[in-house]
Amino acid sequence: MNGTKFLHTADLISTLIGKAFAWLIVALMLTVCVEVFKRYLLNAPTAWIYDANNMMYGTLFMMGGAYTLAQGGHVRGDFLYGSMRPRQQAALDLLLYFVFFLPGILALTWAGWTYFQDSLGMHEQTFNATPLPLYPFKFIIPTAGAIVLMQGVAEIIRCVVCLKTGEWPDRLTDAEEADVVAQQLAASEYVDEESKQLAIEKSKGMKG
Repeated sequence: MNGTKFLHTADLISTLIGKAFAWLIVALMLTVCVEVFKRYLLNAPTAWIYDANNMMYGTLFMMGGAYTLAQGGHVRGDFLYGSMRPRQQAALDLLLYFVFFLPGILALTWAGWTYFQDSLGMHEQTFNATPLPLYPFKFIIPTAGAIVLMQGVAEIIRCVVCLKTGEWPDRLTDAEEADVVAQQLAASEYVDEESKQLAIEKSKGMKG
């Protein structure tokens, strides 16, 4: 498997996982709506709903991390980073990946696996009238860490390629985001064509 194929495969895996777990937003919304209806109209609140909501939201947050990284969506100091040349961006990214990202994600994955094993061993449950098992939720921690680590390795390879070539390698982007930007700009009367094209290209994940 060559470098480009690995990068696109990692992007694809992260994107598919992120989009699959994004459906938890719908499940979370429906759960809250049903609970509000039961609590305030039927006077029949559910004891376990608060814990279930927290676990769904936590799962969504953690499993969406790799997708966000694959799309270049994490917050950065763009007022400095955006003015740098690609090689400077890559050098800075590479430094930060080795100093902060790899130690942090490796620690998260290792500790998460330990937490999961301890939780599974005691069949840990929530503390309420209707307890829920906690060990499936804690398994999400090392799983999310491993997926983010995979995507992080892909980003490190991107940095190395950029340092060699002076250009960022193509990213397997989420076309829907670019489509939304294009639709919004198409209806604008105050943005010239050159600016529209620039905005669309940036929405496709181009760095610069």
